[in-house]
Amino acid sequence: MREILPTLAGWHAAGIPFGLATVVAVSRSAPRGPGAAMAVGPDDEVVGSVSGGCVEGAVFELAQEVVATGEPRLETFGYSDEDAFAVGLTCGGEITLLVRPVTAGSDPAFGAVAASVAGAEPVTVATVVDGPAPRGATLAVWPDRAAGSLGAGGLDVAVTADARGELALGASVLRHYGPHGERREDAVTVFLQSFAPPPRMLVFGAIDYAAAVARIGDFLGYRVTVCDARPVFATPKRFPADVEVVVDWPHRYLSGTDTDERTVICVLTHDPKFDVPLLEEALRRPAAYIGAMGSRRTHEERRARLAGAGLTEAELSRLRSPLGLDLGARTPEEVAVSVAAEIVALRWGGTGAPLATTTGAIHAPAVR
Repeated sequence: MREILPTLAGWHAAGIPFGLATVVAVSRSAPRGPGAAMAVGPDDEVVGSVSGGCVEGAVFELAQEVVATGEPRLETFGYSDEDAFAVGLTCGGEITLLVRPVTAGSDPAFGAVAASVAGAEPVTVATVVDGPAPRGATLAVWPDRAAGSLGAGGLDVAVTADARGELALGASVLRHYGPHGERREDAVTVFLQSFAPPPRMLVFGAIDYAAAVARIGDFLGYRVTVCDARPVFATPKRFPADVEVVVDWPHRYLSGTDTDERTVICVLTHDPKFDVPLLEEALRRPAAYIGAMGSRRTHEERRARLAGAGLTEAELSRLRSPLGLDLGARTPEEVAVSVAAEIVALRWGGTGAPLATTTGAIHAPAVR
């Protein structure tokens, strides 16, 4: 959804209705997760994807239908063993889609939501999926305000509180309520889609490996900052245009920078005078991933210095060193793929093993 919002915001601002299909639930090996979206707009223009191609044709027709009728639809697609040519997912999974018409009248807060996402302001959109409430009704919730309604005051109050909780986690989930927001009932199903600001990737050490890691971090959707105390290396022209480059001592920069449970920290300085004080700071603050480059001998020496500086065993256990998965990587670009693979595996609970050697569901439930 985040990627197609600029196009949708343009249609909305121009008063052009469009059909929006959003994945609200998945099971087994579904190709896209909750929040994936596809829209059909003027002249049958299509943006986004909900399945990577398996059911897009059927969704295209549904989107046209909801615009014509004004009535949202809830549809589930799965694999059909009886008819290999039936509309369904070839991966054997199942996705549930909410397909709804979006107009300036039916969703007046849509433009404000798109502007917030573009400006990295956190917002959660709650949408009625099923039950005794207007299907497709939306409520936009920011940390300090809300806009729209799901049709009942009590329901709005309960959903607003939950939406802010999910926003803090950056999560998109289905929640169930009674018709007036009763929390122990499940008559009304609401999809909470959170648009938290992109997570941060902090790369320390402006070497060739850092340039490759920064590029792949930017590609994965991180807001990337590269920091190095040496101005001759920390020059913007060596990095992608969207990457922030800072000249400062790494530990000093990190001490003045906020991190959270989604932040990725890659220490590529490979120099004790930089990386030991930096890791002292990093291992004592929230982060999803803290990795450091170096040989196994470098790792052991670095670990001894950190222990001598007073870090506990629990703090030291958070360090991924040498960073990356064992891919046999040699070039900076290959090493960057190795590092990105480890970050993704840690984020989703993957093993890092070849899928051909594993069994069970390919897409395990998300780690929260």
